[in-house]
Amino acid sequence: MTPEALAAIHKAAFPGDPWSAAALAAFAADPAALLVARPDGFILLRVVLDEAEILTFAVAPVAQGQGLGTALLQEAMAQARVRGVRRIFLEVAADNDPARALYRRAGFVQAGLRRGYYPRSGRTAIDALLLERKLA
Repeated sequence: MTPEALAAIHKAAFPGDPWSAAALAAFAADPAALLVARPDGFILLRVVLDEAEILTFAVAPVAQGQGLGTALLQEAMAQARVRGVRRIFLEVAADNDPARALYRRAGFVQAGLRRGYYPRSGRTAIDALLLERKLA
């Protein structure tokens, strides 16, 4: 999938804070990157030794609620295991209930909190929940 296609999905999923094609291309080109992409969504991780961090995860609104996010996350975790990853981390906005539910179903647990991490236009910044999942 091209960086432009990834950027279009990211913009649809995060209209207030989309990543550019150039930024996505740079992350994906990193040898530590793990990218799993489908026509309506993608997940991008960075693997360092036996840990991985989900950098961004986007599903186009037209495909949300249809299991694509779960499939992408499961595939990313499987590929991470193959690379020797034992733990995956991420940050999620405290007000992103659908994402929090997805991660909870996938076995992620809260490992920390970053107060006021996500700015919101005209509103108080939202906390980021630091989540972790151990891989067997």
